[in-house]
Amino acid sequence: MSRIGNKPITVPTGVEVKIDGRHITVKGPKGTLERTIEPEISLKLEENCITVSRDSDERRSKSLHGLTRTLINNMILGVQNEFTRELQINGVGYRVQKQGNNLNLSLGYSHPVIFEAPQGITFDVPDANTIIVKGIDKELVGQTAAVIRTKRPPEVYRGKGIKYAEEVIRRKVGKTGK
Repeated sequence: MSRIGNKPITVPTGVEVKIDGRHITVKGPKGTLERTIEPEISLKLEENCITVSRDSDERRSKSLHGLTRTLINNMILGVQNEFTRELQINGVGYRVQKQGNNLNLSLGYSHPVIFEAPQGITFDVPDANTIIVKGIDKELVGQTAAVIRTKRPPEVYRGKGIKYAEEVIRRKVGKTGK
């Protein structure tokens, strides 16, 4: 029995949900998101409530039950208000600048790293050491933040690199002299 999958999803005012067989479209004030649902899962839209149910008790359909409900709920939350992910840059000479829709990252390499924004993602750079990734698709926001982090992951001896704002870097002790 799936606790998350059995919870009904309430559709708030200002958000329009359309289900066409295996395809769901969610339209809200921030934009529109679409997704195709797996064949093992069925959706019902009644009054302002979406219920997600599975056809059988097989392992795959059980695992997709809660996942599908969470993905649809994230679509509704995303078109209502955007998702954000904050990254911080630590290190001497490491900084970021916004150039149009792209990011110009100076990360200690011999060349600047230019990162282009994917479709549906916007960047906010409040200062030279902070990047805020915004978008209505939670999956895409998280993936974009992870790709930016891979350009210079934080290292454990000095803490230099790009890290999530809520991430804690466990520091290692370096070599000691004689």
